[in-house]
Parts: sequence; C-alpha cells; structure tokens
Amino acid sequence: MSTLLACNAGSGGNGGTTGEGTTPSPSNEGNTSGGATTEAEGPLKLSLYYADNATLPFKEDWLIVQEWEKRYNVDLSFEVIPVADYATKVSLALNTGTNVPDVILYQTTKGENASLALNGAIVPISDYADWTPNFNARVEEFGLQEQIAALELKDGKRYYLPSLFDKPFYDGGLILREDLLQKYGLPAPKTFDDLYAVLKKFKEENPDSYPLTILAGPRVLYRMTMPSYGVSVGKNGASGTNTLSWDYEKQEYFPGAISDQYKQYMTYLAKLYKEGLLDPEMAEPIDGDKWAQKMATGKSFASYAYYDQIGGIEASATEEGFNLQMYPPLQGPAGAHHQPKSSTGSGILFPKKTAERDDFERIVRTIDEMFFSEEGAKLASSGVEGVTYTMDGDKIKYADDLTSSADGIYKSMQLKYGFGADPLQLVWVNAREMTKYDENYLQINATVAAMDEAIQAIPPSPMFDDMTAEEAGSLQTPLADTFEIWADAFLTGKKDLNADWDQYVTEMKNLQIEKFAQLYNDNMKK
Repeated sequence: MSTLLACNAGSGGNGGTTGEGTTPSPSNEGNTSGGATTEAEGPLKLSLYYADNATLPFKEDWLIVQEWEKRYNVDLSFEVIPVADYATKVSLALNTGTNVPDVILYQTTKGENASLALNGAIVPISDYADWTPNFNARVEEFGLQEQIAALELKDGKRYYLPSLFDKPFYDGGLILREDLLQKYGLPAPKTFDDLYAVLKKFKEENPDSYPLTILAGPRVLYRMTMPSYGVSVGKNGASGTNTLSWDYEKQEYFPGAISDQYKQYMTYLAKLYKEGLLDPEMAEPIDGDKWAQKMATGKSFASYAYYDQIGGIEASATEEGFNLQMYPPLQGPAGAHHQPKSSTGSGILFPKKTAERDDFERIVRTIDEMFFSEEGAKLASSGVEGVTYTMDGDKIKYADDLTSSADGIYKSMQLKYGFGADPLQLVWVNAREMTKYDENYLQINATVAAMDEAIQAIPPSPMFDDMTAEEAGSLQTPLADTFEIWADAFLTGKKDLNADWDQYVTEMKNLQIEKFAQLYNDNMKK
C-alpha cells in the first residue's frame, strides 16, 4: 500500500499541443517548452478510473483534486471503483473498448494487462518519452533506469507510467498490544513460534477473544507473512500470478502454491485457526471500522496492518494503559522478510482510445506534470503550503489539525485531503514521507533497514509476446480460482493438509501449474 519522493529538474513551462485533426506522434515538435497546457486552451477534460480503499474512501471534494484542477487547468471526472472489483472492471473496459476512461490509475502490465497491451488495447507510453520530461528526470534522479527497462514487454515497449520510489520503507507489519506483553511478562516476538506463544497466552487470559485478527481480508496477512516462509502466492502475491513464487537464490519462478514452503505456512495458520487464535471472520473482508473496533475493545490483540492506523485505535480504546506497537518482520523458515517491494509500483495506463484524441499530447504532458514534476510530487505528498503545512527553515511543519489527529498525520492527510493516497501519489521520497511519522516509527524503520533483506525486491516480469501472454492468462485464471478454494479449505480445516494435500497437488498439476511456471521462466529477460 505505500512507500517514498524527491527533486526534479525538467517540469518545464507552458506550451502548445498537437494541432487539431492531426495524429499525435512521439515528437516534441510544436511544444519545445515542454509544458502541458495554457489557460487560453480551456480546461482539459479527463475521465479517470480510481481504485477505492474502503478504509480511505475517495471524496469528490478532496483538496488534491481541487488543486490539480486549479494548477494544471484540468477538469477531472473520477469513476470510483471498489479496490476488490478494480481489476475486473479494468479488464472489462480494456477487453471490450466500451466505457473506457482516458486514464486508468493504479495499474501495471503484469498478468492479463500484458496481453492486452501487446494486442493494442493500451498505449505504449515509452513511444512518447519526449512528452514525459518530468517522469524521465525522476527516473534519472533515483537511478532507476534498469528498473524501468525491466518493465518493458516482449516488444521492447513499456505501457505504463509507474510510481517511483527512491527507497522502500516499512509501512506496516505485526501490530500488537505491547502493554499486554509487559503485563504477562512476555518478550517481544521475533519468530513465528514466539508469536504463537504470545497469542496462546492472550487466549488463555481472554478465552472469549480471537487474539489475531486481520484487516481487509486474508490478503494483507498473507502478503506480509508468507515471505518469511519463502513463498508469496494468492491475491496480491508478489509475482501477480496468484500461484507462482520467485526463488531469490535461483532467480527463477516455481509453483509456490503446491510447494513444501506453502504447505508449511498453511500448517502454521491452520493451527492458529483451529485453536481459536485466529479470527474466524477473516475469510470475509473486515472493513477498517470493524477491524479497529475489534482491536480497541479487546476482542483481538494483534493484527497485520499499517503503522498509521495505530493512533486511531489507541484513541478509541477504553482500557487504561492500552498501547499498540509495530514490530519488525518475524523470522520464519526462509528468514525474516516483509512483503516484497520495488522501486517502481502501480501507475498510469492510457487506453488506446485516449491516443485517438486530438489533444493526446496535451493529455500526456499534463499527466506527466501533475504526477511527476517537483510541484506535483510535493503536492501529492505534503499538500498545500499554508493549509496542510508550513516551512520552518528547511523542515516541514504540519498543521495542528493533522498533528493532533488520533489517526496520525499520514492517514489524516489521506482521509481529509487525499494527499498520500496510493492511486494519486506516484513519486515517493523516503525523507519526505518520514516527516509524517513519530520517532518510534523512525526507529522501527532503522531496525528493519539493518536486517538482511527484510524487504526483498518485487519479482521480475516475463517478456511475453501476445500469444504467450494469452496462453499464460488462460492458465492463470483456473489455477487462481482453484487455489483460493483450497486455501480457504486448508485454513478452516474443511480439508486436511496431510490427508488431502496430494489430491490438491494433483488437481493443480492437472491444471498445468508446472507448465505455467515454465512459461514464466522461458520468457524471462536474459
């Protein structure tokens, strides 16, 4: 869900667009100043898809939207789509070409989008590099040339403008009641065995509780804990395949969903579930309010979530001495690892219909300036000077309504103004983001940074041509659907991990999971 920002040389001034009735071409002719628009042209009307997180709901009157419209002479129309339905909605629009927006936020070209791109549904934005001077400058500034090149598909083209990070930071992980650790004389957990012992004690002292709850469905728990077992599968798995995992030593994909690592991981979770240590409601998405209530009222004492959510829970808690703390990644069989992160992330796609607009160059230049210029980047991260912050020398001082909020600066900025919302912030600088947090969080990040590859890189994507991408996509869907059914059954005890494991593996092999892995490995960039 989050990561970091910086300075830019190349935001340019105002300039023209391609002439009416002409076909846009990847050149800089007629726009030598590199700017996006002029007042005389009138507002640029843009429709956008937005992936909405229920814990940080989109608001039409967010200050970031108002500032964009004022500063960049745009008229923005957002179609707000629940994040759980977002991929399906994007797929439908790109496949059918109907009801397609001008800009799709919060996407990559992993999975099905790669096939759609190679089949012409998405604009190869790398063909228009002259129109993205701010993006280009950020890539150079952060030294991300290799990472950006790795996003190219089989045809050597890149089809989206990714978010850019100067370095990853540890924004979420294991959060639990530190006051209860002290009360029961327990050390802070460092391994998953330690966590089991802590949850067991919490349950003994509070028999009606489910000590470990989750936020927004199993995917948050899974993506933050699986890497310590050497695997990453399921929704929001690091590879985007749902069923394959990346072997960091061998530098190749393997069928993670049927691996011994995954079986060991699910054995651990199934034990927690069976012993009443894991919230049985986890199979259904637990929205932010319900999750916070569970934590604040003592129905649960631990969770995997994000640091900025701690303040809100503590403020609503009634128990004296209530204190939550976030801990570094726990040690598992494969080491101590958090969810993989990258120096690039989800970003902007332009559907092919957008390139058919006479003002396509103006659209690309405007988006580039809004998201990747220094002004735009600072706006998305820190907000508006005089409203959300003031400067004390060279230090940012946030407004009282943010610093005094129980939700903390980071979350309050998003909830109230939209600044820092993942789909809307595409440039992240660690030093700037850290100004939103307290000394405790800085210390946790320093501890994690000193660990051995606590945050590993996102696995690389294969270089599929259109036919291979289509083949991989046809294999991926039934494998993912079958995996999810079995994962729930193994977790809840409907299926036994020992007695039924071979049947599950056979079913996945019959769906050609091994061929799926081979397709990925055969098409890796050499």
